[in-house]
Amino acid sequence: MHFQPSASPQAPDQVAFHRTELGVILGLYGRMVAAGEWRDYGISCLRDVAVFSVFRRTAEHPVYRIEKRPKLAGRQGQYAVIGMDGRILKRGHDLRTVLRVLERKLIRSVE
Repeated sequence: MHFQPSASPQAPDQVAFHRTELGVILGLYGRMVAAGEWRDYGISCLRDVAVFSVFRRTAEHPVYRIEKRPKLAGRQGQYAVIGMDGRILKRGHDLRTVLRVLERKLIRSVE
């Protein structure tokens, strides 16, 4: 067998979270599960967006969606946290900064 690397780099067929991004998201997820706030999650890798959906209970609508949209990286930022009602709670270029909107909710739930 002979493998030939592709000569022209093509855009990927789908957007996915990188391992380091998942590490940051799953770190927050673990803290929220320990606090009793979240129960389940789902990951979708689509053509233009990767979505990490967070559920309070299984088989319901997600409480939050963490989205990665690389096409928005030069504008508002590729990361966003979206609430159950579809409202964008925070958008930006740095994942940790964007996720702070959810960290505040963790602090409130502990107090």
